[in-house]
Amino acid sequence: MHIVTFTRSTPDTAAKVWVDSDGKVTWGDVATVVNPWDEYALEETIAQATNGGGESTVIAIGSALHNDALKHSMAMGLKHALRIDAAGADTHDSLVWSALAAGAISKLGDVDLVIFGKESIDVATDQHSYQLARRLGWTMLSYVSAILEADYAAGAIKVERMLEQGKQVVSGQLPAVISVMKGINEPRYPNFLGIRKAAKASIPVWTAADLGVEAPEAATSVLGYMNPPARDVSTEILDAGDVSATARTLAERLFKEKVL
Repeated sequence: MHIVTFTRSTPDTAAKVWVDSDGKVTWGDVATVVNPWDEYALEETIAQATNGGGESTVIAIGSALHNDALKHSMAMGLKHALRIDAAGADTHDSLVWSALAAGAISKLGDVDLVIFGKESIDVATDQHSYQLARRLGWTMLSYVSAILEADYAAGAIKVERMLEQGKQVVSGQLPAVISVMKGINEPRYPNFLGIRKAAKASIPVWTAADLGVEAPEAATSVLGYMNPPARDVSTEILDAGDVSATARTLAERLFKEKVL
């Protein structure tokens, strides 16, 4: 039994991100972090592999920038890590990304379940997970808030999905691709021994040729980046003496400014 998850390094959500004079996106010297949504997928991968007595692997697609996320994942408890580096391929395009991801899963060969976090915060999308499931021809279960049953020998899984209208219990076949929500678990913090072990680990790097994959032509292209226009913002504190009078004054001002 083999559980796989994907991760990536992203700017810290508290970091200031801007476009520099060369038109490149930068966040200065601020260190990157593991994509926050991935922490829940990493924890669930460890739990499923441990409970089932199987293997766990974390994969990153892209440059060496993502090695930090892989090291963090191993420090948490993931057994294996690897990175896919396809020089010249636009891995920001989800069709390209999913083709490389499918190649990696096929090369591993014994994968029963792929677990994703809800989305990637730097690109604010989750379409790559659906495209991977489509390429593999596997079951896709999204917004998973709990894995209720997973019978890897019988090839069956039952999950609870979180929807706007409530919760839904769904059964499906394995192998499958799932995306998990925040409440599914409480991600662990890497301990000192885990950090030391991960720091010494050598991370294999596979190319598209190693996967036997020819990356498709990107369906999208980035024309350029620009900083949003600066906004002149002023702040005024209203104090009319008591709460009722202040609330009335605020309402009057909002009507005057046509906010309400």
